[in-house]
Amino acid sequence: MDLTEIPFRTLVIVRGTDRDAALRTVLVLAEEGLSTVEVSLTTPDALWVIEQARVELGAEADLGAGTVVTAEDARRAADAGAGFLVTPGLGADLRDGPATGLPMFVGALTPSEVIAAGEFGADAVKLFPASVGGPRYLRALRDPFPGTPFVPVGGVDLDAAREYLAAGAVAVGVGSPLVGDAAKGGDVAELRRRAAAWRVGMAEAVSAVGGER
Repeated sequence: MDLTEIPFRTLVIVRGTDRDAALRTVLVLAEEGLSTVEVSLTTPDALWVIEQARVELGAEADLGAGTVVTAEDARRAADAGAGFLVTPGLGADLRDGPATGLPMFVGALTPSEVIAAGEFGADAVKLFPASVGGPRYLRALRDPFPGTPFVPVGGVDLDAAREYLAAGAVAVGVGSPLVGDAAKGGDVAELRRRAAAWRVGMAEAVSAVGGER
């Protein structure tokens, strides 16, 4: 999975309290061109949301499962139709569990955790929680790990996203600054407005670092 090719270098995190609202949010984001979406397994009936979104969006949609913490989580998400998996960290159960064959973005914060994620074969490192160190910390990590694809997650709004891309992030993960309360039953029209603003801002940010949206 080439993260430089995902639309607007954006992985959208949908974490809701209502399964129907969460599904609607995923579909609206896809309609608005922000089609690389992870559904957090902390969302009620998250696997149902993934299954239904897969039916609606088709086999080629970049639809994943987030907050994957066990090998069983990984298996069930894969069975539900997830195309990639995102973890907050890398516990022993995930390291030793059966492989699903899906791309995996592994959560890490410290240099030791980044090394462990690389040894595991992570397709990218989810820098989490990125807000602890911010873009300066990402720059520092990239000195010893210049070839590691980092995706900062946690407290990423549009201004921070621009800074992370400039600091060398391959993409960013965004939740509430973009999704707002839509996955909890909030205003879909407002979600569309935020999505439009996000697209414009990220297109400019990607262009500024010499990439393509």
